[in-house]
Amino acid sequence: MSLMLDGPAPVEAQYAEEGPGSGIFREEPEDPLQSPEAQQQPSRPDWAIGERLGRCCTGWHRWAVLGALGLLAGVSIGSWLLVLYLWPAASQPVPGTLEDEEMTWNCSEASDEEALHPSFPRTVSFRINPEEFLLEVQVRARPDWLLVCHEGWSAALGVQICRSLGHLRLTHHKAVNLSDIRLNGSREFAQLSPRLEGLLEEVWQPRDSCTSGQIVSLQCSECGARPLASRIVGGQAVAPGRWPWQASVALGSRHTCGGSVLAPSWVVTAAHCTHSFRLSRLSSWRVHVGLVSHSTVRPHQGAVVERIIAHPLYSAQNHDYDLALLQLRTPLHFSDTVGAVCLPTEEQAFPRGSQCWVSGWGHTDPSHTHSSDTLQDTVVPLLSTQLCNSSCVYSGALTPRMLCAGYLDGRADACQGDSGGPLVCLDGDTWRLVGVVSWGHGCAEPNHPGVYSKVAEFLDWIQDTAQVH
Repeated sequence: MSLMLDGPAPVEAQYAEEGPGSGIFREEPEDPLQSPEAQQQPSRPDWAIGERLGRCCTGWHRWAVLGALGLLAGVSIGSWLLVLYLWPAASQPVPGTLEDEEMTWNCSEASDEEALHPSFPRTVSFRINPEEFLLEVQVRARPDWLLVCHEGWSAALGVQICRSLGHLRLTHHKAVNLSDIRLNGSREFAQLSPRLEGLLEEVWQPRDSCTSGQIVSLQCSECGARPLASRIVGGQAVAPGRWPWQASVALGSRHTCGGSVLAPSWVVTAAHCTHSFRLSRLSSWRVHVGLVSHSTVRPHQGAVVERIIAHPLYSAQNHDYDLALLQLRTPLHFSDTVGAVCLPTEEQAFPRGSQCWVSGWGHTDPSHTHSSDTLQDTVVPLLSTQLCNSSCVYSGALTPRMLCAGYLDGRADACQGDSGGPLVCLDGDTWRLVGVVSWGHGCAEPNHPGVYSKVAEFLDWIQDTAQVH
């Protein structure tokens, strides 16, 4: 797979290379020490020095001293010739190399960044017990996980917590009697302060018990799981259920872009995928899920798109804010092969070098003019924005709403037809949508890794848009 825009890419024109051909080498200057001038000794000895030496030294001593002086003179002339030959070569760039050594040094220095995103200590963390769906909270001052008392609880707080965990919606919450559950050992609890709101540390007050005798049970929308993953053995062949959130966004019967399922009624893709066809009839758009091969699609299949909502700040010039949401007319039915991907959690940091996956039906060869019939995937490492904005990669073209992933040697990438598709990273046992395929320079070209919309920068917009509609 290799990355290419679906249509004109104005930003790519900035990076058209005048690159050197293969096999470029630097011609080595002639070694001055091997030149006739360097090998030539002085044509006549300094008889004044020799005469003085002759008065106090024997004949063989005289010749030894004269030989040493001759060697010293030869070295001096050779050093002068070395400077004469090498100074022009050192002061002028060698044409066709694009200053390879300096470029490599700059890239190596830039890649020393420790993380893709800055990491800050979280004051409050949440988790949901998968067996009883009991909400637990951990405050920075205490290492233990505390069960949450139901006093002061509200649905609005449940929505906030689900969002902070990367889920699009709150699906269920209730009070659970402590007498109805079995707790392992002694447990502590967290009581909500009645005078404070939000998820700050001060809101959660540790307690030995709950006054009401009830704790919170919370369920968020399903996401990030691959029910069939354990049945996929070896290789990188994409089988049904490997990426259950993968969607194919089609205009009529033609695959246009990839997408990712966020909820039964919501799919996220790239804004540039729909921008080029914004005058097309809305009813012509379809979303196919649970799909591996396009040859199995029949006419009029797929979910009808009810609404296309591109980010209001999307720029077709530099692909900033390259994200769009598709609302489906009829909700999808989740199964082992169809499901949602989780959003990143708030303030989540994936380190540079994290191995993540990109998938899609894009071109498998930059020279091909048609998309792949079969879903493809490949693993790509996350790269630091500092590296990708360096002069040897994209020269500052990445905005804070972008990230890049791939290999500087161009071995694997996304390509035309993959745009809008998912870049997912594994967080524990949960898959999270870290990026959406956006743009790049060609397909799998050296020093031009794929560029993705950074989903973490769009969390509020995604969640607010889905809630309003």
